[in-house]
Amino acid sequence: MNRRDFNQLLGMGAAGMVMSNLPAFSRSVPAEALLEPGMDVSKKKRLADAALNAAKAKGATYADVRIGRYLNQFVLTRENKVQGIINAESYGVGVRVIANGCWGFASVGDARDESVVAKAAETAVNIAKANARLLTEPVQLAPQKGFGEVSWKAPIKRNAFEVPVKEKVDLLLAANAAAMQNGANFVNNVLFQINEQKYFASTDGTYADQDIHRIGPNFTVTAVDPANGRFSTRNSLSAPMGMGYDYLQTNPADKVTGVTTRYNKGYDMMEDIVAAAKQAKEKVSAKSVEAGKYDLILDPSHMWLTIHESVGHPLELDRVLGYEANYAGTSFATLDKWQTKNFNYGSKEVNFFADKIQPGSLGAVGWDDEGVKTKKWDLVKDGILVNYQAIRDQVHIIGEKESQGCCYADNWSSVQFQRMANVSLAPGKTPLTVDQMIKDVKKGIYIIGDGSFSIDQQRYNFQFGGQLFYEVKDGQIVGMLKDVAYQANTREFWNSCVAVCDERDYRLGGAFNDGKGQPPQSSAVSHGSSTARFNGVNVINTARKI
Repeated sequence: MNRRDFNQLLGMGAAGMVMSNLPAFSRSVPAEALLEPGMDVSKKKRLADAALNAAKAKGATYADVRIGRYLNQFVLTRENKVQGIINAESYGVGVRVIANGCWGFASVGDARDESVVAKAAETAVNIAKANARLLTEPVQLAPQKGFGEVSWKAPIKRNAFEVPVKEKVDLLLAANAAAMQNGANFVNNVLFQINEQKYFASTDGTYADQDIHRIGPNFTVTAVDPANGRFSTRNSLSAPMGMGYDYLQTNPADKVTGVTTRYNKGYDMMEDIVAAAKQAKEKVSAKSVEAGKYDLILDPSHMWLTIHESVGHPLELDRVLGYEANYAGTSFATLDKWQTKNFNYGSKEVNFFADKIQPGSLGAVGWDDEGVKTKKWDLVKDGILVNYQAIRDQVHIIGEKESQGCCYADNWSSVQFQRMANVSLAPGKTPLTVDQMIKDVKKGIYIIGDGSFSIDQQRYNFQFGGQLFYEVKDGQIVGMLKDVAYQANTREFWNSCVAVCDERDYRLGGAFNDGKGQPPQSSAVSHGSSTARFNGVNVINTARKI
């Protein structure tokens, strides 16, 4: 991103969000450049082989190469204006090696010549040998068979980059107008579109060509009470998805309506933004919550963030071991707890799984960034901690012989490392709808959408807010609340889970920009669940008292 384009973004409400989602070394390109075909796969293989051969010739015992082309388009609007359209491309090659028992890495931008990538491989080997002087224990890399020449493509129906920019702008501006007509005073609306064209090759014998697509509509509606100047906001209830533009082409059969619209396979922005405008107005005059103990009914649009922070991060093995602490700290879920084989992470209703193959999820790929075929595995079974998330140089620590396939780098210039898989709460096995769940609640709060949160450096003590809060009395929703947040610790909270709706209610949430590492990297990850109930949770009033 050049300085002129960056300055054009300054002052926009979504500027920070846009910049955090742009890959390293991005350059501005015309929209039509996003449709240009990438490098032919045979050319990628020749480049990869040049790097692999050079690494082996210099003494590497293992090497892998990632050739990446990263495309991004962001359409930003506010009320009846287009604030910006950003088209960006990043291309380059990263080479990782093991030499003298130690890792080394080097990268080079816009490398289309075999001699250039071979030189990068030689540099990576030199770095590994230099690092090895300080080595106390050599890398133990889990064995991995080669898959030969393979490919994977996200199962999209309509490539978002093939959709004319005017069509996207018209959709956002029409949605903004609908919000303003239904009581909104301000609207910010952004559409993110991402395509990662990634090629991986290794000395194990895998040559994997992958085409990954992601999309994320995101708006914020603000309503102001002119009598007193008070205001409330409501963000979109959409989820970023590993889908194409077809995500915005909602099939009415895929929707279930209730207090708010829930989106399973598609997203109707117009319906959501009209509801948001009305709900933002209602929030201004809603009753402020009385602090105390409540039973909570948590919608998947809210649950994904609680899962992310209190389950996804603490079950990353590098955090458990104390090897990683950036952004999200370490973990309370240490190896000694797992080794007991009876550590209650949650109640018997709680089953968490990690998944890198779930269709439509942000983290879905065929092979991870060290050539491991992706899969699904259990983390918590019937409430008991049974596993972690680990990659090839970690799994020996937990007695496993193969990687779980959750290695990722956010760019060709970044070294790959362990990243969170799609971590989700399994739906309940007994048929149960949201309405049936609410009928048994005497004193509760139904929470929809994610909000602000706070959690400590061991991912244990936390506080979560939301977008919409509905008071439940004697099995009935009686009105809207505001100023709600709940507090708990991870074990106390998940052990208070008494029911999870069945698979008919299962939905994904997620984020494009989960940060980790130093230098920092950002990954996209989804978290699924059905609506769940938690009994006796401490709720506080977040309103400022003057």
